[in-house]
Amino acid sequence: MNLSIVNLASIAVFLSVFLFPSFNSTYWLKWRASLIPSTKFGADLIVKNGVIFTSDPSFPFANSMAIRDGRILRIGNYSSLQMARVQLEGVNRKDEVVRRVKEAVLNAKRGSWILGGGWNNDLWGGELPMASWIDEVTPDNPVWLTRMGGHMGLANSVALKLAGVTNLTKDPNGGKIIQTADGEPTGLLIDAAMELILSWIPEASVDERREAMLRASSFALTRGVTTVVDVGRYFPGSSVEHSWQDFSDVYQWADSSGKMKIRVCLFFPMETWSRLHGVIHRAGRALSNWIYLGGVKAFADGSLGSNSALFHEPYFDDPHNYGLQVLEFESLFNMTIASDMSGLQVAIHAIGDKANDLILDMYESVALKNGKRDRRFRIEHAQHLAPGTADRFGQQGIVASVQPDHLLDDADAAIRKLGVDRAQKGSYLFRSLLSSNALLALGSDWPVTSTYPLHAIRTAMNRIPPGWDTAWIPSERLSLNDALIAHTISAARACFLENEIGSLSTGKLADFVILSSDSWDEFATGGSTSVNATYVGGIQAYP
Repeated sequence: MNLSIVNLASIAVFLSVFLFPSFNSTYWLKWRASLIPSTKFGADLIVKNGVIFTSDPSFPFANSMAIRDGRILRIGNYSSLQMARVQLEGVNRKDEVVRRVKEAVLNAKRGSWILGGGWNNDLWGGELPMASWIDEVTPDNPVWLTRMGGHMGLANSVALKLAGVTNLTKDPNGGKIIQTADGEPTGLLIDAAMELILSWIPEASVDERREAMLRASSFALTRGVTTVVDVGRYFPGSSVEHSWQDFSDVYQWADSSGKMKIRVCLFFPMETWSRLHGVIHRAGRALSNWIYLGGVKAFADGSLGSNSALFHEPYFDDPHNYGLQVLEFESLFNMTIASDMSGLQVAIHAIGDKANDLILDMYESVALKNGKRDRRFRIEHAQHLAPGTADRFGQQGIVASVQPDHLLDDADAAIRKLGVDRAQKGSYLFRSLLSSNALLALGSDWPVTSTYPLHAIRTAMNRIPPGWDTAWIPSERLSLNDALIAHTISAARACFLENEIGSLSTGKLADFVILSSDSWDEFATGGSTSVNATYVGGIQAYP
């Protein structure tokens, strides 16, 4: 059946904009290919600037490949070929982790950093990795491998020595150094403690960051995404300057040179609230039709996967651990008061039930102190809630910024870490939040999870984790209409952009997608649907 663009646009009416709670500018995208004979990196040939399908499930796409003596020397992002990177997504065996690290070392210079990540210890039974796993194969290279989610990382002994991390090193505020029974660091660092290693890793150049942003934007367009919320390269313990550097060096550069491809709403570290207030006072919130200044972000806790999400009760598999409060409460409260008083929107990361309750209590106190206004406080993730907490989101007018695809990785882990009863009653309460009249905004948290909104919509509707035959907490499933609204107009409203984007309405920016479905019924019943075209401002941006 052949429908005109006008008719197909009606199918895409709610798919005009998808907003991401996190947008990381380290991913690679589709652009024209070139072949470069080269001796750089010891390669006979470098293939770059292309979309390379690898057939490797842990690293399905790359943009560059180095070849030597008829064999693949390295594959990945061209700008990172100078630095060995280890792809550990989907790896389900300890020996495979070691093998991939060893392979990276063979292709790296002595003393250079071996970086990578994406590992998920749940896939190999839950045992946490240690530096001793990889020390033998990395005697001369520092190594840093982040866990999926980005709240935990593994350093080898060379990296620990370089950073001066010993059995005498104290846990930083908002972080934890995992130790053996004898008090020696295992190599695992959580949240703010990761900065002990990260501060020693060479920074990406301005040109690399610009190129990464442009490629990431192009990739987003292939998935039907026209607007993202970028909360920057910030986490507890890291430099607050990273977000501001990307704002000036990358986004403002792209905007002034006419290179922006998608719209962005930027959030900055809460510690820098006064700087953001000054920029908004001088230039306003909308710097152009491409860049909007959203507000400030902070963290209340860590993540479930790293056992650092903050709960009222201890972890079922770690009975002395309640999680981690990554910022001292009084400091967080004072910064929130000041940010809100200056008119900034506040977003705070909270995953565990205690973290969510603490932030809801704090938001209530701040609103009482600063007076009534349309502030749209946000809680990022809101993954695990105590009984009655979902209702508070609606009562207080809080935005629940949730990422459906996280539940695909968390279902089995939540049951193991929280026990069946707690996991079943309080995890990913989409329907409960919506029923409480909370503003439910759905997104992806890319690159932690997939950047495909159509997939996230199905997840919100079905809630069937990998390997399961039935839905996890089926009463919390959303309808197609609710999932679409939460990804579009509600997501736009969650960052004060509902008058510009989020729906196809008279006077709004003409951002929309055309899907492959021939009818609404085909799309609604779960048929195979993909993005055929993406339009930004009425101009076709993909393909």
